[in-house]
Amino acid sequence: MLAAAVCMLNQSRQHRRRHAPNVDRRKESRGKNLLEDYFIPNSLYLVSKFRERYSMQPHLFQKIMHDICNYDTYFIQKYDAIGVLGLLLEQKLTAALRMLAYGASAEQVDEIARMGKSSILECLVRFCDAVENLYTREYLRKPTLRDLQRLLQKAETRGFSGMIGSIDCMH
Repeated sequence: MLAAAVCMLNQSRQHRRRHAPNVDRRKESRGKNLLEDYFIPNSLYLVSKFRERYSMQPHLFQKIMHDICNYDTYFIQKYDAIGVLGLLLEQKLTAALRMLAYGASAEQVDEIARMGKSSILECLVRFCDAVENLYTREYLRKPTLRDLQRLLQKAETRGFSGMIGSIDCMH
């Protein structure tokens, strides 16, 4: 998926040279809505809905967000050359996570995060790079014998003997 995103990003950059008109996506209002929906105290949706839609607890999202901001300043909200405030960090991470978690296309993510295709693909590529560099040693490694025993025991208590872990419970 990452290789496809890099190819699409390169194609998008080539098409940008044709000077297609910018679309006013009202990114500021969508960013505000996203914050009100999930990221502020007393948000519109409960933690259970956040967990369902982001496939993680809010505290884990916050940790990843903090780590990625410290790794790559691309994700930090900044002003552009003409003084317009850019996309929120939450919008950028939501775009990358929706593509990865749901296999959503850039067009589908645009409807959620109000971002252009090239921005969405840039977020995805940079997010994957950050995750790989930040978490490979601890989380993206082969399991040790101790890890395997713990995973097998956990699966056994849940009624899945012999399964070491699967998102869809098929493997």
